[in-house]
Amino acid sequence: MKERSGSIRAKLLPAGAFCLIIMIWWGLSASGAVPGYMLPSPADVAGAFIRDFSNLMTHAVVSVREAVYGLLIGAALAFVLACVMDRFLMMEEAVMPLLVVTQTIPTIAIAPLLVLWMGFGMEPKITLVVITTFFPIAVGLLDGFKSADPDTIALLRSMNATRLQIFRHIKMAAALPYFFSGLRISASYAVVAAVISEWLGGFEGLGVYMTRVRKAFAFDKMFAVILLIVLVSLLLMIAVNLIRNLSMPWLKYRSEKAGQTGWRQ
Repeated sequence: MKERSGSIRAKLLPAGAFCLIIMIWWGLSASGAVPGYMLPSPADVAGAFIRDFSNLMTHAVVSVREAVYGLLIGAALAFVLACVMDRFLMMEEAVMPLLVVTQTIPTIAIAPLLVLWMGFGMEPKITLVVITTFFPIAVGLLDGFKSADPDTIALLRSMNATRLQIFRHIKMAAALPYFFSGLRISASYAVVAAVISEWLGGFEGLGVYMTRVRKAFAFDKMFAVILLIVLVSLLLMIAVNLIRNLSMPWLKYRSEKAGQTGWRQ
């Protein structure tokens, strides 16, 4: 019963908060406190979403493709870079400051240069997604590798285990939770980075659609695009959580046990 009540509460609280936001939004629109051209009502946004659904889906497919490609490439580069930095301390000392510097540069400043260098195709969009997403994954993996139990590593070395065996059975297992934490953060950034890159050039994508409706002062459609971006980002994060649960079922079991006992781990 406690487990069921906890599950129900975990679902009701976010739903209640969402409904409260919609009610406040609706009240501001209906009362005229905020002009309709600045804040369309939820009904207007829903109507625009339904009327332009096919067009939105056409552009969404392009943005999602850019986000997923960039996220996969960013995760692969982050994995390779984290492994190299974990293996060679000098590489970590040399590369880590550069990685931090790349995250201090605003993406809106990088996007025009990428479009200038690579054109108006998918390449600059995917590149910007890679730049945006690889840092949380690389840092998370590196921290995960360092969190491996040194006594366990020493035990495997005493049993003549190779570096690859130690990495596979100890370090990689320790780094998986950190990897998925970074991947979940990067998944939320990926779609936003793709949309920002599309603002500055392109022929398809949600960013291109946003630019067009903004110039036409169709703010109901603008809010519909924002709603779709939120939904796509949430779906990507849910997909990451599903992959994490399939890859590490023991974490789900531990969280359920913690919920039953009332303790968090």
